[in-house]
Amino acid sequence: MTSGDFVTGSGDGTRAVRAGLPEPVKHEPTLPGPVFAAHFHLPGDPTGPYTYGRDENPTWTLLERAIGELEGPGQEGVTTLAFPSGMAAISAVLFSQLRAGDVVVLPDDGYQVLPLVREQLTSYGIEVRTAPTAGDAQLDVLDGAKLLWIETPSNPGLDVCDVRRLVGAAHAQGTLVAVDNTLATPLGQRPLELGADFSVASGTKMLTGHGDILLGYVSALDAGLMAPVRRWRKIVGAIPGPMEAWLAHRSLATLQLRADRQNANAMVIAEALRGRPEVTGLRYPGLPQDPSHKIASQQMRRFGCVVSFTLSTRARADRFLDALRLVDDATSFGGVRSTAERRGRWGGDAVPEGFIRLSAGAEDPEDLVADVLRALDESAD
Repeated sequence: MTSGDFVTGSGDGTRAVRAGLPEPVKHEPTLPGPVFAAHFHLPGDPTGPYTYGRDENPTWTLLERAIGELEGPGQEGVTTLAFPSGMAAISAVLFSQLRAGDVVVLPDDGYQVLPLVREQLTSYGIEVRTAPTAGDAQLDVLDGAKLLWIETPSNPGLDVCDVRRLVGAAHAQGTLVAVDNTLATPLGQRPLELGADFSVASGTKMLTGHGDILLGYVSALDAGLMAPVRRWRKIVGAIPGPMEAWLAHRSLATLQLRADRQNANAMVIAEALRGRPEVTGLRYPGLPQDPSHKIASQQMRRFGCVVSFTLSTRARADRFLDALRLVDDATSFGGVRSTAERRGRWGGDAVPEGFIRLSAGAEDPEDLVADVLRALDESAD
């Protein structure tokens, strides 16, 4: 869906509340309900926006318009496509843009499914190079690449790279750039404004924020680049359900409220953990002491809801998680209910056995800090 600047007012809250809404019509709801349709009335030639349910749906249209307004406010021609999960969106960009013989650069410290993606790309004759996010290390392996994939902040290590610098180097040699914006959300970081060709995200996380929807999306300013992505979605049938799309759009209205509370809670938790001797490797880009803070503060407007740190052993980490009462032991992040997990249990992340990824929810900050500190005390050796 192509998006212009449809929202009156430039504040994040105003934009989130009103993004993607249709023009008001008397007696109609402000946000129309989900359209459940496999086919539409279509006499004569197959023209018009809605012909078949795998191609387009009015509920997707409004959601895609809304996300486009958040990813590229004030920019004409933002095209957004919704997908049934973040991985569907990631796969759509990678497999629609790359061919046998191409080179792609991925982060080696990104989302845990990326190693599986690397195996699949390699099996198709695509050369995959990897480098860490920190220190803009992907620049060292960029020569001749067709596509550079950036994940910043990285998940789960929370390293940050200089998007503008990487985009400049990539574009100078004709390399496309995609940025995974899942952790930051468009309210924390706007990759398209930083020069990226694609902004890709899992809407499962903070964008929708309630832990009850799987969703993904791709946004770009160049409709030509998005044409293969749209074709890929059509070929593989990677489409969101109308109910999920409608729930996602409804959830966008509280994004700014949730993001501000959860980001503030993450900062409070990170500050509290700084004073604990049993905590090592504490990371949160919003902390002035964090190695990523300088560059993060130059390209991010909010630093996210995720804090990571390491406890001494796997057993200690498990005891800590078991002692928490307000923080659920669950995977994923970005929900209004705080979660934490020992990431090493999945086996796909290069992290210590005692590494914890904690996602701050929207609970009262005093209660969260008290719960975390009590759990640390109770889990002591």
